[in-house]
Amino acid sequence: MEFKHKSVLLTETIDHLAIKPEGIYVDGTLGGGGHSYEICKRLSGGGRLIGIDQDEDAIRAAQARLAKYKDRVTILRGNYRNMVQMLAEIGVTSVDGILLDLGVSSYQLDTAERGFTYREDTRLDMRMDRRQPFSAFDVVNSYTKEKLYQVIRDYGEEKFAENIAKHICLERQKKPVETTGELAEIIKGAIPAKLRANGGHPAKRTFQAIRIEVNAELDVLKDSLDGMIDILNDGGRLCVITFHSLEDRIVKNNFRRNENPCICPPQFPVCVCGKKSKGSTVTRKPIVPTAEEMEFNPRSKSSKLRVFERKRVPDSGGDVNGQTTI
Repeated sequence: MEFKHKSVLLTETIDHLAIKPEGIYVDGTLGGGGHSYEICKRLSGGGRLIGIDQDEDAIRAAQARLAKYKDRVTILRGNYRNMVQMLAEIGVTSVDGILLDLGVSSYQLDTAERGFTYREDTRLDMRMDRRQPFSAFDVVNSYTKEKLYQVIRDYGEEKFAENIAKHICLERQKKPVETTGELAEIIKGAIPAKLRANGGHPAKRTFQAIRIEVNAELDVLKDSLDGMIDILNDGGRLCVITFHSLEDRIVKNNFRRNENPCICPPQFPVCVCGKKSKGSTVTRKPIVPTAEEMEFNPRSKSSKLRVFERKRVPDSGGDVNGQTTI
C-alpha cells in the first residue's frame, strides 16, 4: 500500500518554525515527509534537514518524497526519544528548529496488517517500530485485569474501562484474543448498547489506549521535550502537534515549566533556586485547524499545535528571571 498521509496544520507549523535558509532543522516524526518537504523548500544549499522515524515504511516513503533535496537531507531510523544522542552521533549538537507531529499516521491506520484499526479484522499489532517484539497482542493477553483497567482508563479516558478489562480477561480464558476484530467485539459487548452510538466507534478509546501503551508514547514525550529545548539555538523553535488531551497536557505543562522554572515559594522576595528560564511559549493558546482543513482532512479535527522559542540567557551569575539570586 502506498504511504499516504495528509500533513496536519502544515502552513501554521512551517510559519511558526520561522525557517532560516542556512539553518538546521529536525523532523522527529518524519512520516511520509510532508512537513519536511516544506522545510526543505525553504532551505538553501547550506541548510540541513534531519528526519527521524522508527517506521521503515515511513522512511522509504520520505526518501522518495525528499529525493530532489537529498543533498540537504539526512534520514535516521530511530525513536525521537533518542534524538539528542542520534544527532550527536552525526556531529550535530545544536539546531534551529524541531518538529514533532505526534500520533499514528493515516498509512498505519489504513494498512490493515499493521493492526492499528478496529475497522478490519487482522492480527493485533500496533507497533510503530516493528523491530520491537512487544505488541498489542501482549498487552491484551498478558496484562492483569488491574493493569488493563489502568491502561484503558488512563490512556483512553474510557469510562467503561473496568468492564472492558473484565470482559477481555473472561474471553482470553477461553482462547487468546488474537485479532482486532475479536477485540472490537469484546469491547462492544462491555459497553451498554444504548451508549455505543455516542462518541464514535465503541472501541476507539480502548484501541488508542493500547496503542499508547505498546509504543510508550506518553513516556517518550515526557522524556524528550527538555532535551530538545536544550539543543535549540537562541531563537530556535520547537513545534509540537498533538492529537489528544493527554499529549497536549504534557506539552503545555512542559513549556510552562521551561518558561517559568523557578521553584521558590511565592512568598520569597528573591529567587534562591537558581533555575533560569529557557525561553517562552509562543502559542498562549494552541493553534487548531481551520474549518476548511477539518473538512478536507477529518483526522485533523483533534490536532493542536504548541510552539516554544528558545532564549539563551547569558550566565552572568546574578539575575535570574528578573529576580536577584542569592
